[in-house]
Amino acid sequence: MSGLRVAVVLALGLTPAVASAGLHYSGEQFADLPSRPAGFLLDHRALRAAGYARPDGLPSPLRDDYLAAVERLEKLAKARALTADEAADLGAVHLRLGKPEQALNVLVPAARKFPDHFRTSANLGTAFQYTGDLERAATQLEEAVRLAPAKLKPFEQAHLKLVRLRLKEGKAANATLDDLFGVKYVGPSGAPGAGKIADTEQKKLPDNAVAVAQQLALWLPADARLLWQFGELCNAFGDVRAAAAALDGCVTEFALGSPDLRKRRLIYRAAADDLAKKPDHEQHRGTLKVKSSRPLVKAFDESLLPVIEADKINALPWPVLAATVLNAKGRPTFAKYLEQLDGKTVALTGFMQPTKEELTVSSFLLLEYPVGCWFCETPDPTGLLSVELKGGKTAESRKGLVKVTGTLAINRDNPEGYLFQLKDARIGEAD
Repeated sequence: MSGLRVAVVLALGLTPAVASAGLHYSGEQFADLPSRPAGFLLDHRALRAAGYARPDGLPSPLRDDYLAAVERLEKLAKARALTADEAADLGAVHLRLGKPEQALNVLVPAARKFPDHFRTSANLGTAFQYTGDLERAATQLEEAVRLAPAKLKPFEQAHLKLVRLRLKEGKAANATLDDLFGVKYVGPSGAPGAGKIADTEQKKLPDNAVAVAQQLALWLPADARLLWQFGELCNAFGDVRAAAAALDGCVTEFALGSPDLRKRRLIYRAAADDLAKKPDHEQHRGTLKVKSSRPLVKAFDESLLPVIEADKINALPWPVLAATVLNAKGRPTFAKYLEQLDGKTVALTGFMQPTKEELTVSSFLLLEYPVGCWFCETPDPTGLLSVELKGGKTAESRKGLVKVTGTLAINRDNPEGYLFQLKDARIGEAD
């Protein structure tokens, strides 16, 4: 397996572009949608995790960035009145941190003061939705649609449609999939099937369906049914592996109990596992045309990361690795913080990915999240580390989360090697 070249093909040609998207917070920068499903799922999980402190105690750069923004803006609000943009940002970061009541305290008076400010109206509508006040959410989102710039109007319209659908549901909420696109995700027989839907249903899907589903899910990362919608779209475009991963998340991370969802999850997971055993992996990729590798381009502020200490073990957050930028020739540019960690002892948690079919390993790849079929789900080159255990020691390959400590080495000029390596490493179960 060739290190960088195995994964760099997936990243080239998918150059991120600045877009005013997300929860309309000026501190976030996103790529054009749709993004590659695997990359979307990573960033969707990161946005959701920003709402709470990490249980393993490691730094959470994205959450820390939001916390710092709250501190800065609240301090500013004590000195003077916030501008419309500043109030919209403060409301947005409160929502990212899972505090909708605090967001309302900022956005309600801001909307009265700045009635024609788009980001304030949109964020206020989302805040009402977070608190379960769907009637006021719909009213406010109508204003957001009216005020939205042309590029964002289709997404705001979809958000308004979602809230109206939920409003009509009443007590049936969470039992069914939202009818965002007027499509039944079933095969020709009328039953769900793996890797396809009926041609008559496929033709109903709008061209921007996946982009819309991803955008809504990025705005509302704690909404399990939007992740379900994304999974069904992946299956409709033939990517049963991504469909299975999305529905796995709905069940294992959100505990969504819909019988229909759980039935579909079993179908997609069985098909994905079966495909992973076959030699022709090209059939796994599906027909979805993506515009970016991952939706999040700028995810954190380096100045908020812990001070690096030469004689101690330094925590290495995964987003610091993901911030590495590859040019068209695959040459990397590393975050300054990562450059400073080069040659120092670092620790991080992740999942073991053996490079050979062996139960006992002396080296392996460490991933932020586990994958099924390696060929189909190869992470970006910035999403993995090559690990060599100390002194030829070996360890049993395992599926659970592990903590790895070692000396970090970053690869600046060898296109055949991995971007990141941990040398003289030792592993143990994650706390």
